[in-house]
Amino acid sequence: MVQVKQTQVSYPIPARLRGDSQKQQNTPTTALTQLTAAQPTLFHMRDGEVVLYRRANSPTWQTRYKLQDGSWCRASTRKMSVEHAVHAACTMYDEARFRQSLGLAQTAQNFAGLAHATLNELRSEMDAGRGKSVYKSYITCIEKYFIPYFGNKRLEQLKHDDIIAFEIWRNRQMTKQPKASTLMNFASAWNRLQQTAIAKGWLSEHAAIPKLTTRGKKSTSRPAFNTLEVAKLLQFMQTWAEQGRLAVEREMRPLLRDYTEMLLLTGMRHGTEAMGICWKHVEWHTDKNVRYLRLWVNGKTGGRWLIAKHRAVDVLNRLRHRQKSVTYLTLDEVLAGPVQSKLFVFSDGYQAPSLNGTFRRLMRDSGMALDANGQNRTLYSLRHTYATQELFAGTDIHTLAKQMGTSVLMLERHYSKLTATMAADKLA
Repeated sequence: MVQVKQTQVSYPIPARLRGDSQKQQNTPTTALTQLTAAQPTLFHMRDGEVVLYRRANSPTWQTRYKLQDGSWCRASTRKMSVEHAVHAACTMYDEARFRQSLGLAQTAQNFAGLAHATLNELRSEMDAGRGKSVYKSYITCIEKYFIPYFGNKRLEQLKHDDIIAFEIWRNRQMTKQPKASTLMNFASAWNRLQQTAIAKGWLSEHAAIPKLTTRGKKSTSRPAFNTLEVAKLLQFMQTWAEQGRLAVEREMRPLLRDYTEMLLLTGMRHGTEAMGICWKHVEWHTDKNVRYLRLWVNGKTGGRWLIAKHRAVDVLNRLRHRQKSVTYLTLDEVLAGPVQSKLFVFSDGYQAPSLNGTFRRLMRDSGMALDANGQNRTLYSLRHTYATQELFAGTDIHTLAKQMGTSVLMLERHYSKLTATMAADKLA
């Protein structure tokens, strides 16, 4: 007999409604007739670990169920029929217990939703100035490859075979065998997706997610300038920088000259690291009564101090002389004061978004666009040139790694071919 006390019913639910395998004791017709007559809004099932209830003014049934750790989960059954709602609630309960036994999170998100959440995090960090330049590569990996391929799949459901199939598809899309450095970006972007999923409770940190392959085509070393070519380039830029016909060329060419020389004199990364330097980030550093120029840079690997060659003073003076905001000050006065303006800007303080195009024209005009192996020289070639010259000059590899903001392992990997040459006097 059904006993109704306000909104609660306390009587044994038929086995078919409880969702278990116990033999039914009452006929379905009698049980449903009693439920309908009483019009209950609350049921307890599975020894009270599954609760079915209906809110006021809502046609669908809600459920809450208890997990093994004592926590409760709430969800909508999306069913208007009590019979269907009971079945849905018990199914949710069984699935939740199963997921918990496997160490999986209770709430989940499809791949597209997870990917967009990760993209928002990356862009927010970049907008706040906390992001790294490599985040742009992560965004490309996610938008151009991960989302189109995985779409509505779930990260936790992916198997090793799914990753192999993806990598075959990706390589076809790229129309080439990706290099090891490219695959590392894919693997890092993949790891970032997992971090976001775990942080938002969409993935258990104990879930086993297959990894992407990081072994790819061996990267070729970047083309550099030898000592004679560096001297030729510096001499050529003196006249080339003053030959601009248009107003913008008369700003860009001298700026590129100073930018190129500073990269050769410091080994800093071009782009975010170099273009982000302000006058306030440059200062004198005295050690054993000798003054050195010290610059604070912040980019791919975070912030660090680096020491510039003494000839960088000439570069700073040329920059200071052209910039209207500091031209009336001496270099010592500029470095002593907290000048907020950027270092590599036009005379009016405007900073060009990129100097790559002007550098390509410089290489074309100087006849130095290609190295001896036929590779195109880029602004990155200046950093490679700095590293090569410092190693030949006998700079300790650990000191060089700190100066350039990289690891000893990375330097050894890319410059190992120079080791025997640098030690020729000891080996011969």
